[in-house]
Amino acid sequence: MAEELKVVVFTLGEEEYGIEVEKVKTIERMLPITRVPKTYDFIKGVINLRGVVVPVIELRGRFGLSSAEVTEQSRIIIVAYEDLEVGFIVDSANDVIDIMDEDIEPAPEVVGGIQAKYLRGVAKIGDERLLIMLHLAEVLNKSEIIRLEQLEA
Repeated sequence: MAEELKVVVFTLGEEEYGIEVEKVKTIERMLPITRVPKTYDFIKGVINLRGVVVPVIELRGRFGLSSAEVTEQSRIIIVAYEDLEVGFIVDSANDVIDIMDEDIEPAPEVVGGIQAKYLRGVAKIGDERLLIMLHLAEVLNKSEIIRLEQLEA
């Protein structure tokens, strides 16, 4: 039996991406980010979210895409992965949709310039819309998680 997933839809450039709702804690407008030295370029720093220090990753940089200006639509999606909370800077986050697990196909080697290891798959929505599903375990791979955990300490 096919499983239905609730997915938060966000954009990076022209592409739409999805993260399962149960992994998303909150979606925030842009907040002041405190830069942390000696980290990867795509790790923008940390934010103080209601008294909790949360590391923030620019997903465009993580995926090797060109950066974009922060706009009124820019958001920080706070995700929970294992024991870690991390913020993802995205161009916009404006939808929650239901998709069927069976509609997610394996990702091709490269989608929109992003390596397949970061992707869980591509979901077909209707006839013309594709939703790129993120694979959080790879977006936050082990060596980077250790660095992020050190930021929180």
